[in-house]
Amino acid sequence: MELMKRNIHTDCMKCKANTQMTLEDDVIISDSRPDAAKLIMDRGNVIIDEMKVTDDHVNVKGKLCFYVLYLAEKGTAEKTGVADMEGEIPFDEMVFMEGIRGGDSVNVNWELEDLSIGLINSRKLSVQSVITLGLTCEEICDEETAVDLYSEEPVEFRKKTLDVAVMTIKKKDIFRVKEEVEIPGSFPNIFAMIWSEVTPGAVEFKVLEDKISIQGELRAFFLYRGEGEEEELCHYETTLPFAGSLDCPGAREGMIPEIRFRAENREVEVRPDFDGEERVITFEQCLDLDICLYEEEKIDILADVYGVVNEVSVAEKNAEFRRLLSRSSGKTKLAGHFKCEDEKAVLHKILHTTSCLQITGQNVMEGGIELTGVVNLQIFYQCSNEENEYGVIKGTIPFRYELEAEGIDESCIYPVQAFVDQVTVAIIDNGEVDVKCVLYFRANVYRTWQEKIVEQITVTEPDMEKMASLPGIAVYMVKEGESLWDIGKRYYVPVSVIKQTNDLASDEVRAGDKILIVKNI
Repeated sequence: MELMKRNIHTDCMKCKANTQMTLEDDVIISDSRPDAAKLIMDRGNVIIDEMKVTDDHVNVKGKLCFYVLYLAEKGTAEKTGVADMEGEIPFDEMVFMEGIRGGDSVNVNWELEDLSIGLINSRKLSVQSVITLGLTCEEICDEETAVDLYSEEPVEFRKKTLDVAVMTIKKKDIFRVKEEVEIPGSFPNIFAMIWSEVTPGAVEFKVLEDKISIQGELRAFFLYRGEGEEEELCHYETTLPFAGSLDCPGAREGMIPEIRFRAENREVEVRPDFDGEERVITFEQCLDLDICLYEEEKIDILADVYGVVNEVSVAEKNAEFRRLLSRSSGKTKLAGHFKCEDEKAVLHKILHTTSCLQITGQNVMEGGIELTGVVNLQIFYQCSNEENEYGVIKGTIPFRYELEAEGIDESCIYPVQAFVDQVTVAIIDNGEVDVKCVLYFRANVYRTWQEKIVEQITVTEPDMEKMASLPGIAVYMVKEGESLWDIGKRYYVPVSVIKQTNDLASDEVRAGDKILIVKNI
């Protein structure tokens, strides 16, 4: 008697850990930059340089990179009145991760929970940040599952069909978006780039034959000094759609993509147009992809076995599986009202708005997922008055949203992705603005469960005393919840023989039915 087995690929979490660290430092503005009178905008990024895995510990080395746009003190060489600077704060963090072993592969995700940059004096900044690191060690596990049985002696076995999401591909890759924009003819030529932001919106992934289709859009904002004696401060903002594909051998149409991305490195350059004028901005944005592809399969597994001639015992084990329950997505609108801290500011124009969405809570509720969080905003404006001509309004809008997901419960896995889809800002008074934004959420919801699978079968000589106690002919009354399989197993009689003896067309029986059992000797 031989079990036919198949490996079913699943991803399992070997171990995980989270840690939060605070970074702070006083940073000197470099001599090549003018004195600072007022901070306008800032942003931060975390770069992981090295990870060293030892038993139960992971050493993470990296740095916080920060960028600051500020108003230069009057009387400096900065004619536009606006300047930028960047800096970094290194960190070296030892994270306890129980169960990790040297040689294991670890993924690290970071979240910049808070970034506060203040002006100590015209040449020194105070930088404080809170960073959360999430470390995971995920493995592709092979569940060796019995799917069939070969036996030379008469045995009865039955199968069960499972709907399973089988992991087929798990890897990391990089997708590069290369774009160029030419500033409109009404804008002056570019003398020097001061500030640039390139951020992707929601990116859609579709699995094709041996590749993954990628489609999305980039929102680009550029602040530069124009050519000319006055070196006029200019800004240009645009949205650029992009599409492409990434080679992925083994991918097949219809697979379920579970892909996360982070926009890390980018390069921005200014080059001349056909007339030799500095009017073209080229940039390359890298999307770091964490790719998991699942394929839905119906797999017949061996559910139970019993002997007709000999005694057959079955050893089982628990195996964990998952299947796709639903694909959920939804949008919600938010609104906020903010007032400028500078009471003397007379707002003339909104130049740019940056947004950062943070999910702070995820809870399963009846029929969906309750999501809570905040959207942090920086609204870069220009004033009508010459003094303090530029400034920023910072604000936070909390949100609560119910993402529909029928049938979800606490046993489900639901990795949520969230994006700020649109942001519009309107000046309603001298120092007040109204903000409206649209948030987009999506999640694949997977039901996980444990299934008993046959691991081993042992054949022994029949228990003659037990066999002798069974009648050769009997009429059995079916009890609640019993099946022909249960009755056949009790009397060591094949189900097919019971059906033939009782002239049954199907395996269905009901409580109270009388079944004639004839034992073959």
